[in-house]
Amino acid sequence: MPMDLSEINFRHQVDGEKLVIGIAQDYQTREVLMVAYLNRDALELTLKTGKAHYWSTSRKKIWLKGESSGHLQEVKEIRVDCDADSLLLKIKQKGAACHEGYYSCFFREVDSDPDFALKIIKKKVFEPKKIYGE
Repeated sequence: MPMDLSEINFRHQVDGEKLVIGIAQDYQTREVLMVAYLNRDALELTLKTGKAHYWSTSRKKIWLKGESSGHLQEVKEIRVDCDADSLLLKIKQKGAACHEGYYSCFFREVDSDPDFALKIIKKKVFEPKKIYGE
């Protein structure tokens, strides 16, 4: 049975904005790259353009992923979870997804010995200061 956008459950609210969770995943390697929110307009822009758009809770506006870095996300497929309150965006990532310079925002793991410190397990793809400045 076909689904339309009215069935998406924008259940999460930040400052009154109704949002859905978006999980960006590399469509080939299946590596999870990042998690962000989308409001209805960001989802519609994503569907119309084929490029990932998200809702910035800090700036309170829609942003095209890669608009300042050039590290765009081409959307290959979107899946909706059973509660329709989370989206899985299978994307082709240009450059890196993480603003800290890593391909994935999940570049650290919790080291279980001895003090549960965060340990960097990936290499940087770019130097953030060169793209974003200080």
